[in-house]
Amino acid sequence: MVVWALRVSHSAVVDAWRERERALRRRGHRVDVVSAASWSEGGRVVALAARPGEDVVAARTIGSHPALFLYDPRPLWRALGRPVDVIDIHEEPYALATAEVLLLRWLRRQRAPYLLYSAQNIDKRHPVPFRWLERAVLRHARGVHVCNAAAGRIAERKGFPGRARTIDLGTDLTVFTPAAHDGTPRDLPVAGFAGRLDAAKGVDVLLRAVALQPDLGLRVAGDGPRRRELEALAASLGIADRVEFLGALPPESLPAFYRSVDVIAVPSLTTPSWVEQFGRVAVEAMACGTPVVVSDSGALPLVVGDAALVVREGDEVELAHALAEVVSDPDVAARLRSAGLERSAATSWERIAVEHEAMYAAATHRSQTAGAARDRPLEVVVVAYGQPELLAKALTPLRDLSVTVIDNSSSPAVRATARAGGVRYVDPGRNGGFAAGVNAALRVVDPGADVLLVNPDAVVEPADVALLHSALRADPDLASVGPVQVDATGSPSRVEWPFPSPLATWVDAVGLGRLRRDRYVIGSVLLLRREAIEHVGPFDDERFFLYAEETDWAYRASRLGWRHAVVPQARAEHVGAATSTDPTRREGHFHAAQEVYLRKHFGALGWQVSRAGQVVGSAVRSLVLPGERGRDARARVRLYLRGPLRSEVRPEDSRPVADPSAPTGRSSVRSSVRSSEASWPA
Repeated sequence: MVVWALRVSHSAVVDAWRERERALRRRGHRVDVVSAASWSEGGRVVALAARPGEDVVAARTIGSHPALFLYDPRPLWRALGRPVDVIDIHEEPYALATAEVLLLRWLRRQRAPYLLYSAQNIDKRHPVPFRWLERAVLRHARGVHVCNAAAGRIAERKGFPGRARTIDLGTDLTVFTPAAHDGTPRDLPVAGFAGRLDAAKGVDVLLRAVALQPDLGLRVAGDGPRRRELEALAASLGIADRVEFLGALPPESLPAFYRSVDVIAVPSLTTPSWVEQFGRVAVEAMACGTPVVVSDSGALPLVVGDAALVVREGDEVELAHALAEVVSDPDVAARLRSAGLERSAATSWERIAVEHEAMYAAATHRSQTAGAARDRPLEVVVVAYGQPELLAKALTPLRDLSVTVIDNSSSPAVRATARAGGVRYVDPGRNGGFAAGVNAALRVVDPGADVLLVNPDAVVEPADVALLHSALRADPDLASVGPVQVDATGSPSRVEWPFPSPLATWVDAVGLGRLRRDRYVIGSVLLLRREAIEHVGPFDDERFFLYAEETDWAYRASRLGWRHAVVPQARAEHVGAATSTDPTRREGHFHAAQEVYLRKHFGALGWQVSRAGQVVGSAVRSLVLPGERGRDARARVRLYLRGPLRSEVRPEDSRPVADPSAPTGRSSVRSSVRSSEASWPA
């Protein structure tokens, strides 16, 4: 797989940060870069200086704030006219530069998918129009990469339909290298700090920590608005003779600085508007073989893992003890040095390039692992709730395949049936619904396999499974395929449906539903492509209990460029609702799931538009349909006037789910404990 990527990044003005693109080129890819002609980095203005033959173009910029600047559009216009495969926008989703690139992309009629980057790990509610811009660009992106997990969760919550990829910031391991350590202690051990001297970096906490350790010196590399204040603090603490303020160092001097101290401190503090997003200094110091102590601000603990000591942010006593432990205990220092070298090795530009390559493959559906069905393993997943007789019937033709049964009923009879069938049995300990059951299976099956979902009231033969698998692998754009289905009498059942939407509700209300085109396949027998699972992510078990979970997954996949299809040559038998004992409750679960889906993807306003369409359509049907069908329509009017979610009854052992209408940034939970009776979807 060879990709032609266009990368737009103002931070690529720094030569060292273009190593990612160089590593990708070494792997055979073409990467064109548009960057700022000059930008302020680390307190100094850096001018773009391209190396001989390097595919990087300088664009003048208007503005200096990372979210509020614009590029000269001419270099972008020319770059967007090339037949690139993917556009990698290394700007925040809410940035004006992102909007500019995407506007020019539209004007250029450039069809290449685009990717976004975010480091924002504070869940901010931006003012209009930035909030609208952020949601719109996230909803249509083919990929998002972040440097910390919190930023990924925020991007997903704000509209990105897939799974954000956490990719470390890279480190040049040919520059940041360790020095030889003979184990001889210094007369005065020295701690170090590198970074901007502002309030969020916590240098005042570090100075107070050093004051608590009379046998510890400190070297501070950096400059900023608080330098004089910090120098005065060092004097007032009586440690001015042990603290050396070096000022801002050029990038090429940082490796020697890291190697010149016994321990590097990263005492960052969380503020209302900023929290540590990665901690590049910590990783660079590790690569130089210097032990590291960090605060627990933001992403720092996850970035360093067990390769550094972690202390409470703002706690000078704990920081002082940690620094003293490193400089006084050779075993601790040696352990941190070894672990740090291992951790920093994972951030080499070569490894970062491999991760970007995988992201580009997902965005363009050019996976290197795609191929014939015989080359890809297949796992069968059955999420069961009671009804061991039906389960036994479903398992019988699948005996020669790798099958996992997730038992939401924790039933001894289901366990015995699974064991008798020779399949893997997993009891999750609760009835979390279909989505939670599928996700539980995804955690234990072969991580490289395609996954066939089979309802316990469905029967599919191995030959039909093979047809499904061959069809899926023959088309790299297919995320899922399903067979034609018949009921127990041989009558055909509908398996392909259009996606719900506010507009679609009104189209259905006036009897034009057959005109809708974008479709998905129901999950009673459904084969999922592994690459799509990795791209889209797991089923949403926080919002969905029964029904619409496969609709939601399929819709998110479609937003990421995937398709879904029925394989007409393959056939399965499905006895709809055979594992459900209460049709009224089943109906309630179905419509509640529709509300959750519509609120999630179209917001509160979209739900109200859909709700009105359901009420109007059902009211009309209640007037023209005779008998039971008319009564059902009147019941649906009452249900939608009250609200399906408010009317839903859930089993006691299901988990609470996130309120789909909760305000952004809140952790609101709607209780799911309504009844002791368990149920299962059709």
